[in-house]
Amino acid sequence: MRFKLIGATAAVALLASGSAFAQSANLTIWSWNVAASALKSTLEGFNKQHPDIKVTVEDLGNQQVFDKMLAACAAGGEGLPDIVTVENFEAEIFWNRFPDCFANLKDLGYNADIQAKFPEFKRTELEVGDVAYAMPWDSGPVAVFYRRDFYEKAGVDPASIKSWDDFIAAGKKISEANPGVVMAQADFNGDSEWFRMISNEQGCGYFSTDGQNITINQPACVATLEKVKQMKDAGTLTAAIWDEKIQANTAGKVASQMYGGWYEGTVRSGSPDLSGKWGVYMMPSLTPDGPHAANLGGSSLAIAANSANKEAAWTYVDYALGTNEGQVAMLKSFGLVPSLLSAVQDPFVNEPQPYWGGQKVWADILSTLPKIKPSRGTQFQTDADAIYKAAQTKYFAGGYPDAKAALDDAANQIASATGLPIAE
Repeated sequence: MRFKLIGATAAVALLASGSAFAQSANLTIWSWNVAASALKSTLEGFNKQHPDIKVTVEDLGNQQVFDKMLAACAAGGEGLPDIVTVENFEAEIFWNRFPDCFANLKDLGYNADIQAKFPEFKRTELEVGDVAYAMPWDSGPVAVFYRRDFYEKAGVDPASIKSWDDFIAAGKKISEANPGVVMAQADFNGDSEWFRMISNEQGCGYFSTDGQNITINQPACVATLEKVKQMKDAGTLTAAIWDEKIQANTAGKVASQMYGGWYEGTVRSGSPDLSGKWGVYMMPSLTPDGPHAANLGGSSLAIAANSANKEAAWTYVDYALGTNEGQVAMLKSFGLVPSLLSAVQDPFVNEPQPYWGGQKVWADILSTLPKIKPSRGTQFQTDADAIYKAAQTKYFAGGYPDAKAALDDAANQIASATGLPIAE
């Protein structure tokens, strides 16, 4: 903490008032899509308390933020904004490769009392030893977002969809009853989303939860890949990239989308004219009595170590992520699911949501949080994900005899790239 040209008495008074860091500053944040819009929704409330701190949120797109952060950190932090959005799954890449690129939030006021406001699983990937590189933002409890009218026309009750086999059967009925409508979409070429969601539900992932072993070819992951291919082959899942999914939502060409809870804001803001036609239900499982819970996505905010406005940046981060006011503003406006424990108990969570046909979607989505199994990205996430996606493409094209062979190959490649052992 630095006080320039401030006497000791004045400094104590500022600390007592809680405004020690409320200096004038112009801050820039890098973010993407709904996350960027959500940050903008906090600015009115923030500026009522801190009118001299101006915040500009730049929506660059997810991949662009990642690439620009890597390039900037490789250049010693040159070109970074004051604050960056970091996806939890990719966070350890930055802390391991560039440990000096971001400020230790503990030096700015992120103390034990504030840390205790967040669940442990959200902090695991954001802290290394005594250094807290980022503050938890949102989580991504997975849910199926569905068109009520398409399901109803086919006579499908979403409450009856307990297993992925049920999902496949329901998809056939829905497509027959609604010509030109597909059951669901997945980015088979550029993403691993469905594999990661279902494998996380089954307690499996690329790496063990301690990050020390490769587990992608464990039985639960094999069963996951088999089921994803079965859905693809059945026509239940058709290929679509992010923008195509949003277009399909609005055009009425898709009956369901499965994503983290943050996708609520994408549907609501992207298809405003379809209010009342969408609903939410819990994800199916490999067996009817499965956990029906997983996490996809979830981000944090970090402050550049070379920012000239670190104190002001912390003032904003602490407001946006560390207060109910900031977090619930983002939940209300753009559906970002808070990690702040007190925020998820806000009365708004239990309110019926008009867009969703009066369903208490937040109570339903957040009810899955206690059942979500932790999943580590580790510093090797980029390598592992690229290897998995290539194996997935080859497997779908008939390049492997079965899912086990595909994931054994992926595990061996990941081992060569990372030096980590493959779990027995």
